[in-house]
Amino acid sequence: MSNERAARLGVVLALSWLIVLTGVNFLLPPSSVPDPLFPVAPLITCAVCSARTTAGFAVAAVLLTAFSGIYNQNWDTAQQWVRLLAVVLISGAAVVIAEVRIRREHRFARVAAIAEVAQRVILPTLPKTAGSVHATAQYWSSAEDAMVGGDLYDCSLTGGHVCFLIGDMRGKGLGAIEQAARVIRAFRQAAAHYSDLDEVARDMDSYLRPFFGEEDFVTALIVDVTRPNRLTVTCCGHPPPLLVRADGTAELLNIPPGLPLGLGGSHDSFTLTWGTGDRLLLYTDGVSEARGSDGEFLSLLSLAPVIGDATLEQAMEAFLASVRDHVPGGELSDDAALVLLENASEVTPKTSVASVRHA
Repeated sequence: MSNERAARLGVVLALSWLIVLTGVNFLLPPSSVPDPLFPVAPLITCAVCSARTTAGFAVAAVLLTAFSGIYNQNWDTAQQWVRLLAVVLISGAAVVIAEVRIRREHRFARVAAIAEVAQRVILPTLPKTAGSVHATAQYWSSAEDAMVGGDLYDCSLTGGHVCFLIGDMRGKGLGAIEQAARVIRAFRQAAAHYSDLDEVARDMDSYLRPFFGEEDFVTALIVDVTRPNRLTVTCCGHPPPLLVRADGTAELLNIPPGLPLGLGGSHDSFTLTWGTGDRLLLYTDGVSEARGSDGEFLSLLSLAPVIGDATLEQAMEAFLASVRDHVPGGELSDDAALVLLENASEVTPKTSVASVRHA
């Protein structure tokens, strides 16, 4: 529920409460007055409304209590004065609570805005066009109030080479985000110096190991699309990409898995052809390990027609909608990063593609 809607509901409930109590006051005998219940109205509004609105209901509660004392001819009794004092104190406390809540909400909003900017810096925006390839990307964070987590993607356009990276850092939280930023930095450094993906992976591994703990590692998939109609892929313990060809056929590429980065070991590249209109989906295990209510994993091959249909952006949105339909409640239990590439060589692009993200 939005803050504005909650505030309107709070006003309606508080106003209804005062109206009902006022009506009850006319029906009860003078010895049974509802005066102590009038401050419930400002207590309702202090949780969802502004301090000014709460103050308005606080004044209304005090005035109605005074009116009740006059109407029931209890004004000159000590008991009525005690009731009035209690209403004033409780109503005043409600105003203070509302003011403190508003200040905290503003402070949290500023911190959240700073955190969002920082997370956008960590997770870069992919270019709309990279060589003869068009791309779109999306990030789905499973963490509440977080845009990104330990999953990552990036693109390198240096030295005439076009490379894409997708990875999944072990762990969650701020530590995983920090390490994910380090992986992206390692990729950019390595891709700028080496044209061979095996060398890129080896350099990244050497750079990352001193920063990783004993149980830290990152699975990664590096894709070189520099040459038209050629894909070169190096897998570092990452789920295989899904290739959807223009004729509708699809396959999960059988690539030597290799070890995740940070654990040492060698990595072998795999080269294949892909034609104009073919699409390649890179993803993290938040997608491939998504379970339905029956416990079954998501079948990526069954969603190949969705990937190959319409524009890139529409295909990505349709794919995510299918994933949401598969998992209970439409929420993933793990972060998910996706990159969708299309071979647009020698053809007019079907769409202008931008990188987008989920909160």
